[in-house]
Amino acid sequence: MSKGPELFSDFGKEAKDLLDKDYTSDQKFTISSFSYTGVALVSNLVNKGGLSSGDVAVQYKHKNAVVDVKLDTESNILTTFTITDLLPSAKTVASVKLPDYNSGKLEVQYFHEHAALTTAVGIKKSPSVDFSATMGTPSIAFGAEASYMASSGEFTKYNAGVNVTKPDSNASVILADKGDSLRVSYLHHLNQLNGGALVGEIARKFSTNENTLTVGCSYLVDPHTLVKAKLNNHGNLGALVQHELRPKSFLTISGAFNTKALEKTPKFAGVALQSNWSALAGLQSLFHNSDRSGIAASRDFVFCCYCSCRYFFLFSVK
Repeated sequence: MSKGPELFSDFGKEAKDLLDKDYTSDQKFTISSFSYTGVALVSNLVNKGGLSSGDVAVQYKHKNAVVDVKLDTESNILTTFTITDLLPSAKTVASVKLPDYNSGKLEVQYFHEHAALTTAVGIKKSPSVDFSATMGTPSIAFGAEASYMASSGEFTKYNAGVNVTKPDSNASVILADKGDSLRVSYLHHLNQLNGGALVGEIARKFSTNENTLTVGCSYLVDPHTLVKAKLNNHGNLGALVQHELRPKSFLTISGAFNTKALEKTPKFAGVALQSNWSALAGLQSLFHNSDRSGIAASRDFVFCCYCSCRYFFLFSVK
């Protein structure tokens, strides 16, 4: 792949992730396991508003191809095929979500030294067409995206923006919602925050004359503990603590409350546990070496699969 400007969908992504990623008011449990053969198993269990849901996803990588299959408790099966360099400097993605046969989509991404293009077409009788283009360099890029509905002959979306990236900062300006909203964001990494960052975002909705200013920061307490906080001009304050229990296994606790309505009970219900089980590698150790570490890892993997399947089917019944 050519090293050029990023896709339009990635404009301002780093700032958005710092303000939004991992903040939750739900209870979420994730189990993941990866094998040396390129197989990954991920199970998600979520309790949101008293309603439980879950999904099990399997990913297989082989050379320049990736196959993803996800089954959720609503009996939906999402299958995605990704092939890199099928054409020079291009990535092809095909997806379908069963039982809705009209949900199929084919996407092609093309990367050049000074441009990045994407085109996605729905596979149905009257498809929608999504396309985006960016031009520039890894440091500065200009881009736009649009969606066209063939059945009505109208554009349902068109956005434009500019993104500037430096080694220690990132800034973006995006005009969205058919020109009805403007979002400006800036993120700066600081050594004083042990590798953390400060971010500010201004969003304006022209039709309602509403402005929202949000500031946030992240701070690395130690190599295994991350603290994040954010506050906007409407008084909404959010904070989270994320701790790495073991390699690639994280416990995240988040909360939020309105500083302009302190009499209301704060929301401290957000808890997420992401556990990585390197037990598939233990299976290889068991069959080749028959040592205790392989047996222990295999036992953990069996327990992991048992828990995933047990809770997944419990949620399906509900």
